[in-house]
Amino acid sequence: MSILSLSLAFLLFFHACLALRPFVQQTENECQIQSINALEPNVQVTAEAGVTEFFNSGDQQFQCAGVEVIRHRIKPQGLLLPTYLNSPLVVYIIQGRGFQGVMLPGCPETFQSSQQVEEHGSFQDRHQKIRNFQEGDVIVIPAGAPHWMYNDGQEDIVAVVLLDSTSATNQLDQFHRRFFLAGNPKDGEVIMGQQGGQESPEEGSANILRAFDLKMLTEAFNEDEETASKLQSPDDTRGHIVIVENGLQVIRPPIQIQQDNGLEETLCSPKLTFHINDVSRPDYFNPEAGWTTQLNGFKLPILQTLQLSAERGVLHNNAMVSPYWITNAHDVIYITHGYMRMQIVSNEGEAVYDNVIQEGQVVVVPQNFVVVKYAGKQGCGWISFRTNDNAMINTLSGSSSAVKALPVGVIMNAYRMSPEDAWSLKNNRKESLMFKPSFNY
Repeated sequence: MSILSLSLAFLLFFHACLALRPFVQQTENECQIQSINALEPNVQVTAEAGVTEFFNSGDQQFQCAGVEVIRHRIKPQGLLLPTYLNSPLVVYIIQGRGFQGVMLPGCPETFQSSQQVEEHGSFQDRHQKIRNFQEGDVIVIPAGAPHWMYNDGQEDIVAVVLLDSTSATNQLDQFHRRFFLAGNPKDGEVIMGQQGGQESPEEGSANILRAFDLKMLTEAFNEDEETASKLQSPDDTRGHIVIVENGLQVIRPPIQIQQDNGLEETLCSPKLTFHINDVSRPDYFNPEAGWTTQLNGFKLPILQTLQLSAERGVLHNNAMVSPYWITNAHDVIYITHGYMRMQIVSNEGEAVYDNVIQEGQVVVVPQNFVVVKYAGKQGCGWISFRTNDNAMINTLSGSSSAVKALPVGVIMNAYRMSPEDAWSLKNNRKESLMFKPSFNY
């Protein structure tokens, strides 16, 4: 394929993503939040090989941030059926391993079986790139790109997913919509949690091929009616995650040699996966307090087009994060293990959240609201999804904080302090972001 053809394919796929995130017109009081709650899933859709859990997309904090959150649990040998959405996704793998495919329109099939396999009487297969993933990986999937996911490990995959429903690529409405290319997902059992709540838009998702006239499908695929009928899956009751008997056989390279580079990588196979859980390469590390790693558009360029980023953080027992605010993004925080006490304060000087948030719960910190985190006795970890590809934080205390940057005279007069107290307040904290514990919470 020529360079021109590859370039055209790239432009066609990404033209809708190149603009910066637009200003989202909020309805009255949408971000005038008086109280925030730590949320758990309130709806489950079960299938043969797993379950998808939905956090209440109608909650005010999600409406303010313009995002939604779901969680997949996929059993070993489970396949999440091919699907695409009207919004981009950022996935964090909490547990498990597997491989997945993202089909990019107009791009070549670069994975193909060998001549030797063909000579032994098997079909010679060609398809687009397949990517391995493991616990601690972040996976990015553009809006409208068909994708699937398979569990080839020995334990369940647990994956938390951010859906940016107010992305410029979503021109339908303020919620995400899922379009399945196979199966009969509507047959999955819907279970409402104790929190109740409105139905998720995804509960109505179904195989889009079912509604087409059968003759249309036979003509489109140049197949007989029996094969075309199977595309519509009329009698499939397995739901949206199905068991693959004897395991899924696909063409993929060994994990140790999988790479993302070169011309084709740039145009038709962009890097979509990043291992954010590498303790040996954190962006911030305090051996007595914890560490954080930022994933932004510089490290994973596709995030620049999607205007999203992520942070992985771990706090040791009773350590704390300096009070901070994000100047240009909302912060969606999911607790991956342990628990922490968290306080969130609004511009009105009111604590809109002051409670313990535990493993499996989500809290949204609106832009510029100040948040402080204090780990429990066993420590805690989190993944944050942020609505800007280069989210910027500003801390209140510590060696690089706003208070540290103030002149002593300003501190004296602002807080009615003596020169000695002002100097102490400004210089007492030598750490920049995470502080070692001084008392037990």
